[in-house]
Formats: sequence, structure tokens, C-alpha cells
Amino acid sequence: MSARREEGPLHASFRLGRVAGVEIGVNWSWVVVVGLVVWSLGAVVFPDEVPGLSDGAYVAMALIAALAFFASLLLHELGHAVVARREGMEIEGITLWMFGGVARFKGMFPSAGAELRIALAGPAVSLVLGLAFLGAAAALPLPEAVDGVVAWLGRINLILLAFNMLPALPLDGGRVLRAVLWLRNGDFTGATAAAGGVGRTFGNFLMIFGVLTLFLTGAPGGLWLAAIGFFLSAAAQAEVSFATTRSALAGLRVRDAMVSEPDSVDADTTLAAFVGGPFARSRRAAYPVLSDGALEGLLSYRDVAGVPAADWVRARVRDVAIPLGDVVTSAPDDPLADALMDLAENPLRRGLVLDPGGGLLGLLSITDVSRLLELERARISGLPRSGSAVSTLPAQRAGA
Repeated sequence: MSARREEGPLHASFRLGRVAGVEIGVNWSWVVVVGLVVWSLGAVVFPDEVPGLSDGAYVAMALIAALAFFASLLLHELGHAVVARREGMEIEGITLWMFGGVARFKGMFPSAGAELRIALAGPAVSLVLGLAFLGAAAALPLPEAVDGVVAWLGRINLILLAFNMLPALPLDGGRVLRAVLWLRNGDFTGATAAAGGVGRTFGNFLMIFGVLTLFLTGAPGGLWLAAIGFFLSAAAQAEVSFATTRSALAGLRVRDAMVSEPDSVDADTTLAAFVGGPFARSRRAAYPVLSDGALEGLLSYRDVAGVPAADWVRARVRDVAIPLGDVVTSAPDDPLADALMDLAENPLRRGLVLDPGGGLLGLLSITDVSRLLELERARISGLPRSGSAVSTLPAQRAGA
């Protein structure tokens, strides 16, 4: 699976380093899943498949198999990332999380053919890995424990391949379906709606089937299926919302929605003076922070409110302001749809608009874009009401 940014459930809780120039991160949920996988393999799967070994051997097999499986997922995502880079896309990194892995890309796919090649790259890696592991298990005289691990890795990679190739967005198969429809009809939005409809239907089926399995048989795997179904359904809807919103914003630039010459605050101002002055006058949620005329960051009133009122007379704006390096920034001529994705995946939902020299030109917020979207609704049929399209913008961008 692939993604646009690293916010929400897909953000990296900690980073492991770089592979082939791509930053690798791990979400906290991945640690939980590793524990569940190790427990399942060591307590159930390997004792059934390779009986007669010690408990310690099963634990060692489970640990090795789990780590190798997630390494396989990482290679799957690197397949997406490497091909995406060849297609001219910017790669922001890969994050391992509870449902596997996501490769985060920036910007739209340059063409339907590019999306097709990117979507197929990950499954191609899983196919090679699956056949290689099964071939090694069948052809090599491996120790019993090693053979059990290698054979399981072969099967699980092929299962991953089969699941990911289902034609349901945001799975790889759904990406392939969208790319084919896009290539045939030249309509990215329509292709997304069709593939997203399949994704929602499949996700809803998994949720219902998982819940029924849990209540009728008591199998805990039903809960897992329901969770996967919920994620797929929500992600498919987010993809459709993104495509519809991008269509509505086609041709619009950041300058069309930004607030020019926004109210700013000096970095040395006390929080008490800020609350009684700039905030009392304008009641805005965020303010550019200046120091001797130079842009230093962005102040969120939410961060001010997090400081006890008794400390406002001593604390200064720079003490709680977001440093400029951590603020979402854009240029006035950037596509508004791309800037919206940055804002939607940032907790503050606001960013600064800068000139080429780094000077402040304006402030851009989700609310500003929503107002523009409301106007575009009259021109683009089927666009959700103001705010709804923005609130469901996806974390996904390419395939699983």
C-alpha cells in the first residue's frame, strides 16, 4: 500500500534509517502486530506444522519468521517506491504499521501508465519472494525448523500477493483497476469512483463477515478481518473524496485561497500581551511569528491555551510557537490541491505562504480552501458540501 503523507494512523513513531535512499519508519501499532504474529506462529502455526520441537525452538522460529515477513513487506513497498522514483515522483518514505506497510509519495501520478507500473511493482516483489522461499523449501535439504520457516514465508508472501491484487481500492489490484480505467477513459476522477466503489463494497463485506465470524464461531480472527474491512472501506472513500476535491480545485493556485497580509505577532511578546492584544482583536487560530521583521514560525492559539494562564505574563510567544522548519509552507503558485493535502495531514490545518526568498506572503488554512470548495460546488456536480471533502482527504496515494 502507498500513502501521501505520514499523519494520522500512518505516521512513523520512530525511524529506522534509509534503504536505497528511502527513509524507513515504524508506527507504534507495528510493534503490537509483531507481538501477535510471534504469538500466533509460536503457539499455534509452527507446533502444528512442525511437531516435536521444543518451546524454545518454536519461539525462535516465530521471531525469525515474523521479522522476515515484515522485511518482505518492506521489500514490497520498496518495489513501489523504486518504480515511483523512476516515474519522476518524490518519495517521502515508508512506514511499517499494523496493516503492513505504506510507501508515501508526494504529488499526483504523472500518468495512468505510471500508476499501473507503480501498482504492479510491489506485487511483483511479493511474487518473486514467494516463489523463491517455496523453491528453497522444496529443493534444499534444510533443517526441519528452518524448512518450516522458509515454507511459511513462501506461502504468506503469495497470500499477500493474492490479497493485494483484489480489484478494490486502495489495494494494489484497485490501483491497477483505476489505472486501466483511467487509461481507457482519460478520467482520473471517474476511474477513482469506480475502483473506490469496489473497495468500499469489499471493505463492508469484510467487516460483516468478520463480525459474523467472531460472534458465530468465537474466532478472534474475525475481529481482525472486521478491522481490515473498516480500514479498506474508509481508505477507499478517502481516495474518492480526494479525487473529487482535486477535480474541483483543478487550475486553482494557493494565491486563490490564501489570506494576504495576515495578522502577525512579535516573537518577544508575552502570551498575556498577545491574548489581550492581537488575539482579542482578531480571534484567529494562528499567527505568523516575526523576530526583527524576519519570519520565525507560527503561533497556534491552541498551544497558548495549553500554557497555564498564571504563566502568561512570563512566557513569550517564541516559547510556544511552532518553529518555521516544522510549519507547512507553500508558494503562491503551487497547485491548491497539493497544498490542501499538506494542510489536511497536519494537526494545525494551517500553513504559511512564502515568496521564493522565504518572505511571508500569506496564511492558508483548511477553512480558506473549504470556502473556495463551496463556490466550486456550483460548477462541479457531485462535490461534497464544504468541509466534508476536506475532512475525509486520504492518507493513501498509491497501491498496497
